[in-house]
Amino acid sequence: MHTMWKGTISFGLVNIPVKMHAATENKDVSLRQLHKECKSPIKYEKVCPVCEKEVGNDDIVKAYEYAKNKFVVLDEDDLAELKKEQEDKAVEIVDFVKLEDIDPIYFEKSYYLSPNEGGSKAYGLLRAALEETGKIGVAKMMIRSKEQLAVIRIYQNTLVVETIHYPDEVRDVKEVPNVPEKVETAKKEIDTAKMLIEQLTTEFEPEKYKDDYRTALLELIEEKKNQDQTTTAKDKPKPDNVTDLMDALQASLERAKKDKPKPKQPKKRKTTTTKKKAQ
Repeated sequence: MHTMWKGTISFGLVNIPVKMHAATENKDVSLRQLHKECKSPIKYEKVCPVCEKEVGNDDIVKAYEYAKNKFVVLDEDDLAELKKEQEDKAVEIVDFVKLEDIDPIYFEKSYYLSPNEGGSKAYGLLRAALEETGKIGVAKMMIRSKEQLAVIRIYQNTLVVETIHYPDEVRDVKEVPNVPEKVETAKKEIDTAKMLIEQLTTEFEPEKYKDDYRTALLELIEEKKNQDQTTTAKDKPKPDNVTDLMDALQASLERAKKDKPKPKQPKKRKTTTTKKKAQ
């Protein structure tokens, strides 16, 4: 399993060298966009709207827009130094809380933790302490240039880091439109709804839930492949050297004709008349 991050988890005087691994993966079926006419993949370019030209990564800087079209440009060296200062810090568990005290809306992404060299004993200590107390640890850590609020808990005998949102990242529910304060509901309707819930109540078994759309999409793609309903992108036309050479020679000839100085016309001699002196 790929290691995404190496560091130290600490609580009190206990330091645990750990490695972090992604606990989940995106299984979405990625679809490319093709030009309808020639079936070639569409190319996206970074273009400056003012200069009207494509720019490369070396020509791009990062900035914060503090007002409309007003920016503070941030130097890459400053950002790298700031990131390093945070990453060098140990991940310290600052609080222990109950898992049920955190609403699921705060949870973001899961990562597995494994002990790094020499960390097995301390890893086992934290795992046992969390298991026996029924608590989870709250900590801060740097992941991909962002300081994350996180919780550390146990999942199937493995320590897991769950990144969670900061309170100001969770939108106020009061901003949700058209939510009724209170709706009068007949008791008979509530009893029927409760009965339905009871009938559908079961143990949570994640294995029985499937992504039906993804399965159907992959089946459709495989079916089209088997029926030879495929297409191949056209290669970019290669220049015809002979044609290009003739065009170049013709253009050079025409340019030479235009640039060739015109022959000078011979100057006409002026005719002079002399008056005879009177004898």
